[in-house]
Amino acid sequence: MRARDIPNIISVGRIVLVFPVVWALVEGRFGLALVLYVVAGVSDALDGFLAKRFHWQSRLGGILDPVADKLLLIATYFSLGWLGALPWWLVALVLLRDVVIVTGAIVYNYHIEVVQAAPTLISKANTLLQILLGLVAVVHVGVFALPAWLLDGLIVLVAVTTIASGVGYVVIWGRKAIDHRPS
Repeated sequence: MRARDIPNIISVGRIVLVFPVVWALVEGRFGLALVLYVVAGVSDALDGFLAKRFHWQSRLGGILDPVADKLLLIATYFSLGWLGALPWWLVALVLLRDVVIVTGAIVYNYHIEVVQAAPTLISKANTLLQILLGLVAVVHVGVFALPAWLLDGLIVLVAVTTIASGVGYVVIWGRKAIDHRPS
């Protein structure tokens, strides 16, 4: 193992954390779920910092990091949907956006050129809001009740940014695909 592999190892560790987070949520161990969720968040910040600070970015890391984030978010949202803490329509919307983006990236990668993933500002905001909603929902369902307006407001913000981000990616990558068409 080389030092430059540390961010990728941290991302793999975050993927492994998905299973204990889901287990803790489903078993009603919300304190543990929050701790694991925070550990995952800190590890995400740490691997990003290390990769940028020491120039340890890699194509593998560019894939592992968002995969780890998405697996944790989707698994958490499914668990919270199962527990009734999040509406199923929102869980489906978040999943649909990710399926559209991943499918588009795969098609683009194999039929046009190698995808150089670069998250947009709205996508970063969406991810931040999804994480925040996940934390707030876990606190609400398992630690102490929060005001309904807070949860409802975050649900609306996540829905709006999920749609805006998904549409934004389709437009951006659709235009790139059109620009790369053979004349």
